[in-house]
Amino acid sequence: MDSYGARFEIEPGSADGYHFLIVEGRSYPEIADALHRGAVAALEAAGATHETILVPSALELPAAVAMALDARDFDGYIALGCVIRGHSGHYDAVVTQSVRALIDLSVGDAVPLGVGLLAVENEGQALARARPEDQDRGGDAARAALALAAIKAKLND
Repeated sequence: MDSYGARFEIEPGSADGYHFLIVEGRSYPEIADALHRGAVAALEAAGATHETILVPSALELPAAVAMALDARDFDGYIALGCVIRGHSGHYDAVVTQSVRALIDLSVGDAVPLGVGLLAVENEGQALARARPEDQDRGGDAARAALALAAIKAKLND
């Protein structure tokens, strides 16, 4: 158990046949790589396949997800990125607007979307949250997308 409570678990093989898109902001490559490893491990453990597209930073995550919604049909989406306070004079705006836009996409279009956008004070905090062997926020975002995709499929049956 971590500081947020018990980890949400997905049954192995429960997402066989599902295909997800990971949209990864690359502002901090080491952190992005760790988030990506966690997301991929969670998707593969559930039996899902995935594709990944890269964007420069957290600000581009919502636009890339919106473009993907228009271009292709995925079963769900995972948005990964990191914003570190002090590295950006517009930290609060980047975090608030990026998350708000992602939520608007998810709710407005009933899109299964897991958000793994870290908002942290420093790189050490980011790495601890990102690494799969630590807090695994990339894996958590993928598990959220998997859970929402399963709910959507069940409701559409």
